[in-house]
Amino acid sequence: MTGSMYASVAGLKAHMQKLTVIGNNVANVNTQGYKKQRTVFRDSVYSLYSAGSNGTTSVGGMNPSQLGYGSMVGSIDLNMSSSSYNPGNPMDCALVGDGFFLVGTKDNQYGVNPDDYSTFTSENLKSLNLTRVGDFEFKADNYLTDAKGNVVYGFMTTNEIEEYVDVDGKTKTRHKVSDQLVPIRLPRWDENHQIKYARTDINPETDAPAGDGTGGGGGTGTTDTQAAYRLVDDKPKYNVTDGAGGGTGTTPPDATDVPAEYEFAQLDSISIDAKTGCIKGISKEDGQPVIIGYLAVGSVTNPNGVSHIGSSYYHCGDGAGALNISMLGNVHKDLGITHVNGSRATVGAGDGQNPPAAGTDTTPDYAPGTDVVGTSTEMLVGFLESPNVDLAEEIAELITTQRGYQANTRIITVTDSMLEELVNMKR
Repeated sequence: MTGSMYASVAGLKAHMQKLTVIGNNVANVNTQGYKKQRTVFRDSVYSLYSAGSNGTTSVGGMNPSQLGYGSMVGSIDLNMSSSSYNPGNPMDCALVGDGFFLVGTKDNQYGVNPDDYSTFTSENLKSLNLTRVGDFEFKADNYLTDAKGNVVYGFMTTNEIEEYVDVDGKTKTRHKVSDQLVPIRLPRWDENHQIKYARTDINPETDAPAGDGTGGGGGTGTTDTQAAYRLVDDKPKYNVTDGAGGGTGTTPPDATDVPAEYEFAQLDSISIDAKTGCIKGISKEDGQPVIIGYLAVGSVTNPNGVSHIGSSYYHCGDGAGALNISMLGNVHKDLGITHVNGSRATVGAGDGQNPPAAGTDTTPDYAPGTDVVGTSTEMLVGFLESPNVDLAEEIAELITTQRGYQANTRIITVTDSMLEELVNMKR
């Protein structure tokens, strides 16, 4: 084949790929939260017909002569800009500005082994999926999920009581909000219908399971067992470090010895606050308001660099940069939440497993890059985000792409005619 045919074939392939992108955009013209794609062409490889020169004392310079071999798709980009918003159900949520809701499965908190709390890093957050479609609802299992059944992540209220100063300068008390990023679910209550929020920390000296007396922390000697509490699947999970406490064996305390479960609370009129993402309801038992938790928002360094994995979900890959966690309205400052998993403080300096020696620094250590940051993102409740596909623009792109494809086929036809003339010359 001649060079023109190679160039035209390359052009056909590039235009066909662009046609696929346009077709996908048009197909999702009514898909909630869809972000359109854009195809960018680049010219393809070149062969050097004659080299260029700077010139000499007797002749001037010459430009290089190059023969191109068509075009190729340089990139297929996402346009993550916001569009309009359509009314939806009372629990539907739509973000205005950059940011994503965080969803996943019940047991993939950070992608960390539930029994090994020490494996958390900022990269573990990327195991969660990102979405702009907030079609949320509390389902039969009492978890807040989207329409695809993925649980929504955020910060849960605990049974700990803390004092705070309200806008009027008065000191009041409230239930503390955990800094652990967990699936949001309804709280539980006891047989007297008293709300029992999950705890977020335990004292390793007094609250950890006793063990069997044959390993670290199980006997009567000095214990160096560290236990960390996590909100995983409604049950406390103990991360127990075997030590040199009473006994000589290596069997750690029984990690399955956990407190009894309570029934899920019965709540009416569950709503989400648009300003702070606070999820609250009214107790059916006594009509008192109950704060369930707060939605978390994920933001990435490069929103256009996320990877689309289908079903309106995205993944924060290398092209998107870091994944940061924030709370709407910067409410984390009022709640005292500075780090994701900020309560995972080490018992002491060093490896965080053994009690600190006298006089050592016991300042809590945090996993790097897990700060809860401020955000200017706002939220609409009762709305879903519309796709940012402009149908008129896509049809115009479709026409120019079609014409480009036809032109490339015409080059192949003309080249074939020229080759036919060349063959006929011999006859």
